[in-house]
Amino acid sequence: MDVKQLKALVTVAETGSVTRAAELLHLVQPAVTRQIRALERDLGVPLFERTRQGMRLTDAGEILLERARRALTELERARAEIQPAPGQVTGIVTVGLLDSASDLLAEPLVSAIARDHPGIELRVLTAYSGHLQQWLDDGDLDLTLLYDLAGTPSLNVRPLVREKLWAVAPPAAGLRAADPVPFAEVAAQPLVMPASGHGLRALIDAAAARAGTAVAIAAQTNSMHVQKRLVRAGHGWTILPGVGIAEDVADGSLSAAPLCDPTLWRSIVLGTPRTGRRAPATDVVVTELTRQVESALSRGQWPSAELTGNDA
Repeated sequence: MDVKQLKALVTVAETGSVTRAAELLHLVQPAVTRQIRALERDLGVPLFERTRQGMRLTDAGEILLERARRALTELERARAEIQPAPGQVTGIVTVGLLDSASDLLAEPLVSAIARDHPGIELRVLTAYSGHLQQWLDDGDLDLTLLYDLAGTPSLNVRPLVREKLWAVAPPAAGLRAADPVPFAEVAAQPLVMPASGHGLRALIDAAAARAGTAVAIAAQTNSMHVQKRLVRAGHGWTILPGVGIAEDVADGSLSAAPLCDPTLWRSIVLGTPRTGRRAPATDVVVTELTRQVESALSRGQWPSAELTGNDA
């Protein structure tokens, strides 16, 4: 098993075609076929099914693909770190951003790294907290923002921000930032809810249980953007962090107010792996992401949030 074979596996899997993979790898088609067959002989199992629709991974192929991608990424990282220009921090850093905060943080983070550390190749992934934590545990992320998480045996966690949750409604509801809305009043509305298993859904369900209030669910989704779209269309209200709806409130497409009775808070932390060597490039991105979070708060771009960071 060698690097060329792993590259062939990944490229064929991504394109579904030996012909297209050969074009991307600048090889002739028989050479790619030989590399795949050599892998299959080495492992003693088929990695692809040859179908009319193209090359489809077997179960064994799916297992190898995940690890092949990780191995190739680690080799790219090593090459970038070993061959830096004098005095320059280099490397590949993959950072996870929460879906609700990505619009606020992604562009300033990328711009700052490109300006001050052009030797760092930054890869930005966005998702919900549960997915980001799994990717961090699996080694697919070097650092990530997460919600409401304490340290774990595998992760270091640094508290950064805590933020209030807001009731979000169509403009006609007339919600205003200066007039908090009781949770019971929001629960009386049909609600567009995050899907079960989402951290925000867990907070809402816990608040309803404490208040002894039943929640009428109009729809469920795993997308913040779909939540907002359904609210705009009149399917109900929803509950979101202020950072996720600031622009919508500013342009008048939604109205919103902080929740009260009880006030709901959630915390945002920075997670990094406990194990393994942390590359200098990762330290640079950790520092810059923390700075961007603090800067967003100081500029008033993160509604009803406050810093909770420490030096841990």
